Amino acid sequence: MPTRRDVIKLGASSLLAGSIRRWIPSAAMQDANPTPAPHVAAFENLAFGMFVHWGLYSQIGKGEWAMNMHGIPRDEYMKLMQTYTAADFDAKKLAQTAKRAGMKYITHTTRHHDGFSLYDTRGLSKLDVTHTPAKRDLIRELVDACRAEGIVPMLYCTTLDWSDDRFENDWEGYHKYLQASVELLCTRYGKIGGFWFDGNWSKKDANWHETELYAVIRKHQPDAIIINNSGIDAMGRGGHPEVDSVTFERGRPTPLDRKGAKKYVAAEMCHTMNFHWGVATRDFNYLSPAHVIEELCFARRAGANLLMNIGPEAQGAVPAYEAAALARVGDWIAMHGGSDGVLYRGRPVGISGEEDDFALALGDELYLFVTDLTATSNTQVHGPKHRGAGPRVFKGVVREFKEAVWMDNGEALKFNQDAGALTLQATGYPYGTNTVVRVARLR
Repeated sequence: MPTRRDVIKLGASSLLAGSIRRWIPSAAMQDANPTPAPHVAAFENLAFGMFVHWGLYSQIGKGEWAMNMHGIPRDEYMKLMQTYTAADFDAKKLAQTAKRAGMKYITHTTRHHDGFSLYDTRGLSKLDVTHTPAKRDLIRELVDACRAEGIVPMLYCTTLDWSDDRFENDWEGYHKYLQASVELLCTRYGKIGGFWFDGNWSKKDANWHETELYAVIRKHQPDAIIINNSGIDAMGRGGHPEVDSVTFERGRPTPLDRKGAKKYVAAEMCHTMNFHWGVATRDFNYLSPAHVIEELCFARRAGANLLMNIGPEAQGAVPAYEAAALARVGDWIAMHGGSDGVLYRGRPVGISGEEDDFALALGDELYLFVTDLTATSNTQVHGPKHRGAGPRVFKGVVREFKEAVWMDNGEALKFNQDAGALTLQATGYPYGTNTVVRVARLR
């Protein structure tokens, strides 16, 4: 977990003064974005996180909404508590899987919409893990394992509850319960990197008491990131003034217009490896490593984080496919500067490429992300038409460079600059190589 000194080191003043301001013409600085708070700048530098949905529904293997979508009565559904052993849950292995993938934080469900909590609610609810054969505080295990592996722990908290009668019949009483639950998470698990709320979209016109809820977090965890998922159709919509990041649920982020804003707000795309967030054993529509690499790159193109979900198996085992696929993403990241490289600390600076090509700046260096050298959806040699090798034009480049090289093999590349445009002569992959998105470093 970053120390306070680390957070400040990663903070806004050094980021803007040391990187972005070098790339923006001085006349444009009058319209510059507001300065991000240190904890928001640090969150943006985490870049890539693991989302984890695991609970009673995992035993059914039909996704996290199984109780609702299959019309399972509450009392029948809660019988799953009798078989919830968590025998295969290894928090250390989960944290190591995230680390191997290049992920720097884990956002794990503490309670999902079914109302079952994976931590000791200390009498707030009987629907928690202490009333199962597991008899372990799984969130305690998670946060300890994350810190041991250098991963930032973040906690998902539902605001929608299908099992608590107060949600429909005692709104004020329900929110006292919700606030007390969050206070437990704030005070009994050490420093938490952030809180990720989900469910306000279920009652769009209700008073969700966000001011009171977020005040609990600011009191006990002042540097925690606060996120409240705006829903799958909202795509970056703003919210309460205390929220630190907007969300893009399963939708590629677009750059936020922060000019004139009172507060710098970050952005995060959450995505899942198939069409469900909890494990679904009959869902075979998995993302490939190439797809995840593209989503990570396109999130960073917009200055957003990517939160990539996995759904552990019934009793908590890390699923083999997801672990293997994410490890290949980690290999790609290692090839492109590793955990301290451009994917994490690089920022968009107003340089535009053709089609999906884009640029990120880091210090005095510019990184050009070249897409579509080969087709990604059809691997046949004579498959669909794609742009392939050749000139790629990037506009808005106000600095001059002396050299350009591919990061995957160090090959020197030809380029020319003219009137704010840079044309890179992108060569094709050598036989035996295909990095999906190819990155050129310019100095």
